[in-house]
Amino acid sequence: MVLAVGPAEPMEQRLAIQVGDERRSAIADVGLVGAAEPGDEVIVNVEAVELGLGSGGFDIVHANLTRGLDGAGTPRAHVMKLNYTSLQHAVLPVEEGDCDGAPSAPQLPLGRPAAVIGLHGQLAPLAWAFRQATGGRCRLGYVQTPGGALPGGHSCVVRDLRDDAMLAGHLTAGPAYGGADGEAITTAAALHHALTELGWDAAVCGPGPGILGSGSSLGHGGLHALDSLHTALALGCDALLVPRMSSTDLRARHRGLSHHTRTVLGLLLAAVVVAIPAGEEPADERHDWRTFAVDLDGYAASGLPTRSMGREDPLFFSAALAAGSALAQMT
Repeated sequence: MVLAVGPAEPMEQRLAIQVGDERRSAIADVGLVGAAEPGDEVIVNVEAVELGLGSGGFDIVHANLTRGLDGAGTPRAHVMKLNYTSLQHAVLPVEEGDCDGAPSAPQLPLGRPAAVIGLHGQLAPLAWAFRQATGGRCRLGYVQTPGGALPGGHSCVVRDLRDDAMLAGHLTAGPAYGGADGEAITTAAALHHALTELGWDAAVCGPGPGILGSGSSLGHGGLHALDSLHTALALGCDALLVPRMSSTDLRARHRGLSHHTRTVLGLLLAAVVVAIPAGEEPADERHDWRTFAVDLDGYAASGLPTRSMGREDPLFFSAALAAGSALAQMT
């Protein structure tokens, strides 16, 4: 049962709920299950909390039995996201503009840069450094891909970056849904729409919060960076990989240049730009490594997140800041 509701957000609602005799925190995706009120009976998914996941400090409302069964849906929508699950819902994708008559050929090459992140935590420092380097004269947007959280409204960082004009837009691609500026069936369509129709000068692609991982070489959400980089290259974008680096991660495989990034670099079918902070060394000779000085103190004073996975990690943020400067230089 819902005990209390937090301040209304455009896409998500924070709740206090009672499960058995326990008071717990929960979130509700307003677009899927509607807004809740105290006293509502809800079905919640408690799996993330029970497993103790780092990104799972709350339960997820699956259905509101009191008032969430009569949603009107999206008029004229017929393309499904989360299809063939109990949360499938229809959207109006950006690709609909190509469905009148014969499909039009895409405008290629796009000729604008696209950065690819492997972790959502890299987005804020990259966007901050990009704005610092461009003086706010260039429009940077975010394409949310698979690999982490799928709801587009789940990231408070995206909301903050949009409010501060560090992000000009937000599209969700693939199974990710609820982008503030539109839905896309594919990352390719999202990039094409953003760089030709929305007027972004550059794009950053990557997962929402809470990356998936298994500790294996290929079984982690960071590998979606490989798909996004190949997509960007195929569309004629100058592709930039934002390396995952760490100076404080307790896991040896992630210290220095993470094995996530090393795997992507090794599997890429073509060379890309890789930005690293001053003092770090390139990992191979195949890719275009570029070194940049970074302003960690300036970023820390911005009020944006300065902790990665609950810990201080200067190298993690330095690498993303270097990438923001590189992306600005490529724009």
